[in-house]
Amino acid sequence: MELSTLIGEPWADYGLIDSGHGRKLERYGRYRFIRPEPQAMWAPASQDWQSDAEFIPGADEDGGGRWYYDTKGLPQSWELAWDDVRFHSSCTPFRHLGFFPDMAPVWNWMRGQVRGMDAPHCMNLFGYTGVGTLAMASQGVQMVHVDASKKSVAAARANAELSGLADRPVRWIVDDASKFVAREVRRGRRYDGILLDPPKYGRGPDGEVWRLEEDLPGLIANCRALLDADSRFLFLTVYAVRMSALAIGELLRQAFADLPGKVEAGELAVREEARGLLLPTAIWARWSLGSTGIQR
Repeated sequence: MELSTLIGEPWADYGLIDSGHGRKLERYGRYRFIRPEPQAMWAPASQDWQSDAEFIPGADEDGGGRWYYDTKGLPQSWELAWDDVRFHSSCTPFRHLGFFPDMAPVWNWMRGQVRGMDAPHCMNLFGYTGVGTLAMASQGVQMVHVDASKKSVAAARANAELSGLADRPVRWIVDDASKFVAREVRRGRRYDGILLDPPKYGRGPDGEVWRLEEDLPGLIANCRALLDADSRFLFLTVYAVRMSALAIGELLRQAFADLPGKVEAGELAVREEARGLLLPTAIWARWSLGSTGIQR
């Protein structure tokens, strides 16, 4: 299986300005932030970075650290937009800013997969603050949004209000993703598309433990049971693990071997504004009924 790259291009409210020496400089609306980025092993285009805040990681390579603010009065949150979706951005304790901008080409791709369908029914697992959910809901897609964090689901609902999409048919579910999907299988449900962005490690609302390498195959098998020959897609992204896109691509190839369509895999990357180079951010694999690209 060959690999391909999905490239996130700059847009009005987000851009990767520069990167290098293990850091990246980004703009989120009118504010600029510096965050650690181990894959930026090259030299930056400029040595003079000006930012409103910088995240300094702790000693633990798997997490920890804090924000240091260079701008007094930086708001706790501020509004951003992608296409017709509006959402809040903020400096979270987890070093990101309330959404994942490298997912923009995925949102566009999913929209294309269901375009022309009559009220398609899709699910966003590990949905976080809901930008991907709202990107689909704004196009008339009936969505099920699942996340184990009450705080994240509350933020997603607030983003729906901000976007003027609170009346769209979205089911907001606070639950362990694996348990919810297993119940959907037992109920005999089907979906036209599924987006899942599982963490490396996590806990459900009742203390359920999620370990990516152990639990992903079972989750993919259950997701496959919710899709059929008339479904359109499954898109899987994986961040911050020692895993290959070829590995997750093969996982999907085997799981979807009985369905028509194609399985593809590759990397997500964001294009730097300073020089146009590509900064890799995650690996992905997808099954789709009608996408073009790499075949089995």
